[in-house]
Amino acid sequence: MCLILLSHRMHENYPFILAANRDEFYERPSAPVSLWNDAPDVIAGKDLKSGGTWLGMTTKGRVAAITNYRDPKSFREHAPSRGWLVKNFLCSREDPKAYLENMAVNKDRYNGFSLILGDPSGLFYFSNRGTMQELSPGLYALSNSLLNTPWPKTERGKQGLEVLLSRTDNPLPEDLFGILSDRMKPDDRELPDTGVGLEWERILSPLFITSSVYGTRSSSVIMIDKKDRVMFIERVFNGHPDPWMEVKFEFRIQKN
Repeated sequence: MCLILLSHRMHENYPFILAANRDEFYERPSAPVSLWNDAPDVIAGKDLKSGGTWLGMTTKGRVAAITNYRDPKSFREHAPSRGWLVKNFLCSREDPKAYLENMAVNKDRYNGFSLILGDPSGLFYFSNRGTMQELSPGLYALSNSLLNTPWPKTERGKQGLEVLLSRTDNPLPEDLFGILSDRMKPDDRELPDTGVGLEWERILSPLFITSSVYGTRSSSVIMIDKKDRVMFIERVFNGHPDPWMEVKFEFRIQKN
């Protein structure tokens, strides 16, 4: 993922709302969200190059998403895939905090990343460029830096989410996809300097990214209501201006 908007225990009817865009080079092969044959309680997309995933959930309520930390000077071509950090959590039964503490021992093997993961017992954030924290109730935005870094896209996305949730007792997935589809580019003076040059900073600045070789491949929404009913929707773009595929899963979290 390259943009995650999160409402954690802030809405009376939906304690968990996640809206996210996955940005990637179009040529990198991937599969849309599905139930995995080799882990039948996992619902996630799959990176067909390295085998991991960027976002997923299990039928028992484990959820995880990852963003890359943009720092081209420190990028290592042969570092292990960060998508395995999501996959390994979803496929394990380890307590979220224990998983992060054990994983942190090898955090420097990976290129920069930020993880949001948890289960019904709690939600956590961890970055190998920052620290670990348990997330208290609140609204959060994460892109290719640390949690709640005030980039134009994260501030705009979080503001859109806050306005939406303040106006309705029943937010709709379509409203969240509307926030994720925002293609507005901020003024150059507002752009961060992450080492990729001004032209790429402009390309990467909207919530929804478009270019000839790289962009928002898919948008995803996960909503969990107060009765533990889940709606998980992915819309796939892969370089098209409009989604050409939608995948939807609805289920109730299994307590046992």
